[in-house]
Amino acid sequence: MSFFFEVLLGGLLAGVMYSLVAIGFVLIYKASGVFNFAQGSMVLFAALTFVSLLERGISFWLAFVLTLLAMVALAWTIERWVLRKLVNRPPITLFMATLGLSYIIEGLAQSLWGAQVHGLDLGINDEPFEFQGMLLSQFDIFAACVAGILVLVLSVFFNKTRTGIALRAVADDQLAALAVGIKLEKLWLIVWTVAGFVGLVAGLLWGARLGVQFSLSLVVLKALPVLIIGGFTSISGSIVGGLIIGASEKLAEVFLGAYIGGGIENWFPYMLAMLFLLVRPTGIFGERQIERV
Repeated sequence: MSFFFEVLLGGLLAGVMYSLVAIGFVLIYKASGVFNFAQGSMVLFAALTFVSLLERGISFWLAFVLTLLAMVALAWTIERWVLRKLVNRPPITLFMATLGLSYIIEGLAQSLWGAQVHGLDLGINDEPFEFQGMLLSQFDIFAACVAGILVLVLSVFFNKTRTGIALRAVADDQLAALAVGIKLEKLWLIVWTVAGFVGLVAGLLWGARLGVQFSLSLVVLKALPVLIIGGFTSISGSIVGGLIIGASEKLAEVFLGAYIGGGIENWFPYMLAMLFLLVRPTGIFGERQIERV
């Protein structure tokens, strides 16, 4: 039983890492109603920019601020030259635009900083420590605390501030939001900037764990089942979905792997997401779509 809870807690903590990436998707989707396929590239760009600045002798916090400014500039460029041109276009058009942006951002990152692999040390030991007979990762606990703070701040932002409520209105109906005087361009700039900050935090944590390399952008693939289970419109749903995916994939690998073969955690989250689509397509915290006759 002690081993079971050790695997379970380890999976829950690892699932928080998936949630950090999923939150970036939720932010864009809540503001524009489109799935931002470029989120993985933004995570890569942020991590690569940060570690490259560190390697050039810049201090940690100055590198963090400069990277955040770079993400703001990237957000402004995307809003000004891409999204503003596509206002009121079908969602599939916006989705294809973000798909193209993902390749552009990856190419820009490679042109600026090169394609070599970088190590990233955040000064947090990844050594396990014992708690009630269980071994837990210090790094995963730190990542869970960071994610918890982000969720709390973003939840307050979307539910209690005028800007957050306006963003929700834009996601529900862009034409209606424009009709009541909401400035769509300004709100998109804000939400892409916030998504850039979330991408920076996720990029630093994932980069410290996996190394800063171009395969880092593929972490978006594990965020997909998280979004399907938690819901595309809920920040807290991203956390819940991440916890479910993290725990289930670790438990399946440890306790089912001996019977049906290893490597279960690579495909089990997607099977779980497919089953979830049959029961609740909008996710646990997703907004139900009401069909008008």
